[in-house]
Amino acid sequence: MTPPARVTPPDRGPDGRSTDVPSGAGVPVWLAATLNHCTSCGGRLESGPIPGEERDRLRCVECGHINYVNPRLVATTIPVTDAGDVVLIRRGFEPGRGWWAQPGGFLEVDETATEGAARETLEETGLVVTPGDIIGLYARLEAAVIVLAYEARVIGGTARTSPEALEVRPFAPEDIPWPEIAFRTTWFALADWLALRRPDLQPPAGRWEDGRAR
Repeated sequence: MTPPARVTPPDRGPDGRSTDVPSGAGVPVWLAATLNHCTSCGGRLESGPIPGEERDRLRCVECGHINYVNPRLVATTIPVTDAGDVVLIRRGFEPGRGWWAQPGGFLEVDETATEGAARETLEETGLVVTPGDIIGLYARLEAAVIVLAYEARVIGGTARTSPEALEVRPFAPEDIPWPEIAFRTTWFALADWLALRRPDLQPPAGRWEDGRAR
């Protein structure tokens, strides 16, 4: 008799490369500490098992409303100039102040992801871009965000600094400052962009990885 096939859970996917936090750990402690009141009636929230739910949820002790906690979307771009350089910003805020990252920020409720990525890029760099191909999605479970990275063509504007960007600078693909990259999400977005556009180049050993784009 043939034994039943073993069902193996899927791996976390390429977006899981950018976080060390295990899946299924629930709401991060720092975020849970800010969720005290029901969004429906203002009552006190309490975490625990709920019939019909597959995990513990935050439930109002007054009205019974379940307050679901979902990640936020960060829309970003990897701006590329006509010369083929990648534009990065030296971050002006924590986390990652003084380190290099791609421009981007939280998506507003009344815009598409493409619009949000272009808006954030303009706000942070002064550059007008047209987002194109999606380079990838990258999880930061520790920050409760999913980062969406577009490749974007620079079509106008003038590079300038902002409170969010201490410096705005184009880098040739060979000169990307890998040891000074702010986030694992940025590291993998740039590595994935190289794999698509400059497969002759490989990221050197950096702060997190062994240099092989996976």
